[in-house]
Amino acid sequence: MDEKQTLLINAQQGDITAFHQLFAEFQEPLRSYLYRLTANRGDAEDLTHDAFVRAFDKLTTFQSKSTLKTWVFTRATNLAMNLLQKRKRWPVDAQDQSKRASVSSPEIFQTYLYLNQYSPNGTYEMREHIDFCFTCIAKTLPIEQQIVLLLKDVYEFRIKEIVAIMDKSMGSVQHLLHNARKTMHAIFDQRCALINKQGVCYQCTELNGIFNPKQEAQAALAEIELVQAAEDEKEDLFELRTKLVRSIDPLNAEGADLHDFIMQRIRKVVGEVTEPK
Repeated sequence: MDEKQTLLINAQQGDITAFHQLFAEFQEPLRSYLYRLTANRGDAEDLTHDAFVRAFDKLTTFQSKSTLKTWVFTRATNLAMNLLQKRKRWPVDAQDQSKRASVSSPEIFQTYLYLNQYSPNGTYEMREHIDFCFTCIAKTLPIEQQIVLLLKDVYEFRIKEIVAIMDKSMGSVQHLLHNARKTMHAIFDQRCALINKQGVCYQCTELNGIFNPKQEAQAALAEIELVQAAEDEKEDLFELRTKLVRSIDPLNAEGADLHDFIMQRIRKVVGEVTEPK
């Protein structure tokens, strides 16, 4: 019997320390997955905690028909879906709306500058902003499509594992994934000025000019494989995007605090949250 099996047996007998050891192996991917679903640090932390508690409480029902990671992700996904079903989905122009609101508020703009200067995770990096945009655009999808897309293309679960997590047929999961990718392709093609000269969004270069005024934007872009592919007219742009997103932890990246503040502004503008009184 290997160490993991011993830990699992002990955890099923009520040893919470043993379960902590098992849970720790996928805790960070789970937290970042929940953050990408909710775009909210507090929600991600709460859902991660609740998933731990519920999984430990029901651990005696785990029969190893899937991995423990898949089993816990199932419970976390159900919790997230219950939360997200009460909230609005984001419009495609959510970032544009937030930008207009921020430009009109000197206080908000000063907060951006303060975070950039003083926060340990306030650095602006274009590659991280591409990841940020991926999260924002994914939140325009129907909830089930967003979940399937993240599980498959970012967290690299197999289709049969997603079938278990979503409690759906293989055909349903494949259909959700196909539609999610199709929509993401279309939105990126219409909006992203990095890959399409007709795109309407120039946030990457604009924000680079604000936070990295001494860094020439095109030089920074040239370092991103995604942009190089666009210039060569390759057909694998979305795959390159997901590859980049997989390489970034949105909660601990160099620009995590800066991007989280921008995300808070978007959530307010789209009516997901209200300002405290």
